Amino acid sequence: MHQAEALALLRRIDQRVRQQLAPQATAIDQQALYPQAMLRGLGDDGAYAALLPAEHGGSGLGLATLMAAIAEVGAACGSTAFLAWCQSACVYLLLHAAPRAELQTILAELAAGRRLGGPGLSNAIKHLAGLEPMRLRAEACPQGYRISGELPWVSNLGPGHLFAAAAACADGDKLAFLVDCDTPGVQLNAGPPIAGMGGTRTLCVKLDQVLITPERVLAEPAAFAGFIRRVRPGFVLAQAAVGLGIVQGCLDDILAANRRDGEQNRWLDHSYDELAAELAVLWREAKTLAPLAEAGQLAAPRVLRLRAEVSELCLRAAMSAQLHAGAAGYLLSHPAQRRLREASFIAIVTPTLKQLRREIHLAEQTQPA
Repeated sequence: MHQAEALALLRRIDQRVRQQLAPQATAIDQQALYPQAMLRGLGDDGAYAALLPAEHGGSGLGLATLMAAIAEVGAACGSTAFLAWCQSACVYLLLHAAPRAELQTILAELAAGRRLGGPGLSNAIKHLAGLEPMRLRAEACPQGYRISGELPWVSNLGPGHLFAAAAACADGDKLAFLVDCDTPGVQLNAGPPIAGMGGTRTLCVKLDQVLITPERVLAEPAAFAGFIRRVRPGFVLAQAAVGLGIVQGCLDDILAANRRDGEQNRWLDHSYDELAAELAVLWREAKTLAPLAEAGQLAAPRVLRLRAEVSELCLRAAMSAQLHAGAAGYLLSHPAQRRLREASFIAIVTPTLKQLRREIHLAEQTQPA
C-alpha cells in the first residue's frame, strides 16, 4: 500500500515540477525569485507530510520517500530543493520536539505547507563540533526566555514565516526554540550578494530580547543534547537529497549534450554511465539509512560519510555537465552553469564538506582498535 502511495506522490510532484517549477528555474537563479507557490504546492501534494505518522496527520510514507520528492525537485532547481529541505527540516524538528499543544498545531501547518520556515541550527551544529561559539544568548525570565544575538545565514524566511534556532544560557546550557519572523525584536536583513541560490530567502536574523514562551521551546536545556542527537541523522540525510537531485539534473544535461556531440564527449572524464552508477550506489545507501534514522538507530559517522560523498559527486557531476555542454555550458542561461553554483553550495552549506571530513576523521580516531 505504501509503495503505491509513494509512487502516486512522486507522480504528483513530477507533474508539478514540470509544469510549475521548471519554467521558473532561471528566474529563481538569476532574479532571486522566491518560489513560494511551489513550496506550498509541495505541501498540497503531501511531500512534507511523508515524514509524519498517521497519528500526527501524515501519510507515514517515511524519510526515504521525502528524499525522493526533494531529489525530484532538485533535478529541476537546486534552490527550490534546498527550500523544500528547509521546510522538511522544520517538520522533522517539531516531530521530535517536546509534545506541546502549540507546537503540534504548528507542525500540522508546516506539514501542509500553510506555514513556511527554516532551520536556523547551522551555528549550533558548528558549535557542537567545536568550530564556533554560540551566537544566540538566552536569559530565563518569568514568561520563559529572552533571546538576543545574530544568525548570519538562515534560509526560507519572510513575513509570516518562522524558524528554529538554539541559544546558550549563562551557565553554558543550551535550548532549542521556534520563533515567528514577525515577533517583536526579530529583524530580518538582506546579506551581501551571493553567487547562487539567490531565490532561497537566505537572510541575516537579529534578535533583541525576543520572548520565547514555554510553548515555543523545542528542547529545554536538560533535553537539548539528546534532541540534537536524535534529529541530526535524519536532518543531514534529508539534506543529502538536495545534492542527489542536482546530480540527476547534471546527468540530464550530459545526456542532452551527448545527443548533440557524443563523439567528442566520449573523450571526457566522468561519463554519464560512470556518474549514474555512482548516483545509484549513493541512493542505495540513502534508502538503507533512512529507516534507521527515523528509528533513532543511525550512528552519525555513516550518514556523515554519505553526505560528504554526495557533495563530492555533486562537484564532479556539475563540472562534467558543463564540459559536456561545451561553450553553451558557459552561458549564464544554460542549466549546467547554474548547477555548478548549486553543487558548490551543497559542498559549503552546513555541514560543509570540510566539516564533514573533520568529523568523520575524529570519529574514526575515537573508535576502538
